[in-house]
Amino acid sequence: MSQSALLKPFDLPDLSVKNRIVMAPMTRSRAGLDRIPNSLMARYYSQRASAGLILTEATVISKQAIGWNQSPGIYNDEQVEGWKLTVDALHQTDTPVFLQLWHCGRASHSDFSEDGSLPVAPSAVKLAGDSIHTPEGKKPYETPRALETDEIPLIVEDYRRAAERAKQAGFDGVEIHGANGYLIDCFLQSRTNKRADRYGGSIENRYRFLKEIVEAVTSVFPASRVGVRLSPNGVFNDMGSEDFRETFLYVASELDKYGLAYLHVMNGLAFGFHELGEPMTLAEFRKVFSGSIMANCGYTKESAEEDVAAGLADLIAFGRPYISNPDLVERFENNWPLNELADMKVWYSFDEEGYADFPSYKEDQREHVCK
Repeated sequence: MSQSALLKPFDLPDLSVKNRIVMAPMTRSRAGLDRIPNSLMARYYSQRASAGLILTEATVISKQAIGWNQSPGIYNDEQVEGWKLTVDALHQTDTPVFLQLWHCGRASHSDFSEDGSLPVAPSAVKLAGDSIHTPEGKKPYETPRALETDEIPLIVEDYRRAAERAKQAGFDGVEIHGANGYLIDCFLQSRTNKRADRYGGSIENRYRFLKEIVEAVTSVFPASRVGVRLSPNGVFNDMGSEDFRETFLYVASELDKYGLAYLHVMNGLAFGFHELGEPMTLAEFRKVFSGSIMANCGYTKESAEEDVAAGLADLIAFGRPYISNPDLVERFENNWPLNELADMKVWYSFDEEGYADFPSYKEDQREHVCK
């Protein structure tokens, strides 16, 4: 391989990866109405097997956790069997794969619920977004129902059971999605957590939900096979809190105690910044988190190489470039041009077009020669 810092192998606590390039979690809505992963998804992921590590799209841990059309689940046996298609395909290429565990929280709608119940959240704080795409069409966000204190351990148990099912499916590890305004992030941030019980108020209390989830999940997988994703600078899903720096430095320092596989920090500003202070940097997280750091959000090959070479990040997760460039690693390695970014209309189109049909560079060149 090239001597590029980005393309060198790396050793996580007990997992070696062939390069520092990670396929980021990206919701693609191809799991169907039953949310069962399928052979098309297995083909999509295996096409991108040259990544050092693959993180699956966000995967709901329970029916209550649902908030996106045709996203995959990990709460029943059929979904476990469906995920085995992807895991087995990637393991044939010696590519490790982690499942991202997801609860949408207030970024959901009663249309996703079988009984029409409201989405749940730490507090009844409505998401100030334009609208949400539900199974019944585009609708305004609703004010969520604040969880009762005794309900919270039940959700923690949902995470533990989801981790068990991920292990049954053969995943190498799991990532806890604590970012982007979903349930865990809403507990962490003062903007959305107005509770007066042991899960609200102080930063320590707001962190408690994530702490309990980490401890539940690491009772299934060793901590060295568990990652956590945070978005300290993000505005997505109407997030951003005045005390964001204090909050996320505390959270990272607490997570450092577990010996996690990595901390996944969405440090980039390409997709919005809450502007409540200077953006948090990887250097700040390096001071409080001694383990591996994965950086994400808007990276190019050049900016990724810079951060890895400078020791700011150990791994870089790429999202949108991976949609239209299944051979992203090879393109970086050989300085081949990237395909144009895929049109947003194919991101969540529910069918095969714009999913597993993007050509590799070599395939594209052969097609041009044949013409």
